Amino acid sequence: MKHLFIINPAAGSRDRTAEYSAAIRTACDARRLNYEIRVSMGPGDCAHIAREAAAAGEEVRLYACGGDGTLNEVVNGAAGYHNAAVTVYSGGSGNDFVRMFDDPKAFFDLDRLLDARESEFDLIKVNGDYALNICSVGLDARIGTDVSNYKRFPLLQGFRAYALSTLVNVLRGIGEHYIVELNGERIDGEQTMVCVCNGRFYGGGFNPVPEADPSDGLLEVLVVKKVSRLQVPGVVGKYKAGKYRELSELIRHFRTNRLTIRCDRPTAINLDGELRRAQTIEISLAKEKIRFFHPKGVQVKPAPRPAQV
Repeated sequence: MKHLFIINPAAGSRDRTAEYSAAIRTACDARRLNYEIRVSMGPGDCAHIAREAAAAGEEVRLYACGGDGTLNEVVNGAAGYHNAAVTVYSGGSGNDFVRMFDDPKAFFDLDRLLDARESEFDLIKVNGDYALNICSVGLDARIGTDVSNYKRFPLLQGFRAYALSTLVNVLRGIGEHYIVELNGERIDGEQTMVCVCNGRFYGGGFNPVPEADPSDGLLEVLVVKKVSRLQVPGVVGKYKAGKYRELSELIRHFRTNRLTIRCDRPTAINLDGELRRAQTIEISLAKEKIRFFHPKGVQVKPAPRPAQV
C-alpha cells in the first residue's frame, strides 16, 4: 500500500509545506512506509494529484494536508475509485469536518493518523462535483466562500473570519428568489439560504444540524426564509447552535436524498468552502461513497437526539 501526502501550501494562514514535509518524513521513514509527498501548484491540483494516484489502480491512502477545502479537492479526485481511501492531516483555518469526531485533535498527530481504521461515508453530488461535508446556497455560500478573503489577516481566524464575512455579505443583501423542489414539494419564494448537511460543522464552528450522520444515506436540508437585517443576529445565533427547531416559522427542515434549486440568475454555491456558481443546482446523495480513514480509537460522536420544542 502506498501513502500519498498532498500538501496545499495555500491552506490556513501560512505555508506549512516545510513543516508538513519534515513531520511526514520522520514518521514514515521510522515505519519504513512506501510514501510520496506532492505539493499542489494551484487550485484544482490536489484533485488532479489524487485522481492520478487513484487511477493507477494501486491501493493508496491519500492524506489531504490542509483544511476542509483541501480535503474537498482530494475527495473529488478519489470519488469512484474503490482502491483509494482519504483523510485529512489537519492544518487549515477551519478543520470543520473532523469536529464531529470524538477527538478531532488526533487529525493533527501524524503518528496517530498512521494507525488508522476506516469508515465509509456518503457524499453529496452537486452538478457533477462532490462535497463530503456541507453544501450551501445563497447568503451562507457567499459568507463561507468569502472567508478566505479575511482569514490571512492577524486575529481573523476561524469564527472571527466567518463573522466578518457575515457582516459584509449581510450589508450586500440577504434574500434571493429560489424555487426549491424536494420530497414532492415546491417552495417558491425569497430565501436567505439553503443548507445541505452530510457532516455537522462548518464556517469555523457552525453546527446547523447536530444530528447529521454522514453514513445514514440521507441528507439534512435547512431552507431559510428571507429575514430582515434586524433578525439576522438572533437567527444566526440559533442556527450556529443547531437550534433550528426554535425558528420553525423561518427555517424548514427536511431529510431527503435529492433536491433541485432554481435561481433567477447564477448564484454562489459553497462546497466545503470551495466556490461554484450556477442557476440550476441539482443536489443529490451520490451513488459513490468514500473510504475515509481516521486515527485508531477515534470515531464519529453519536448523533444527539433532536430536542423537542
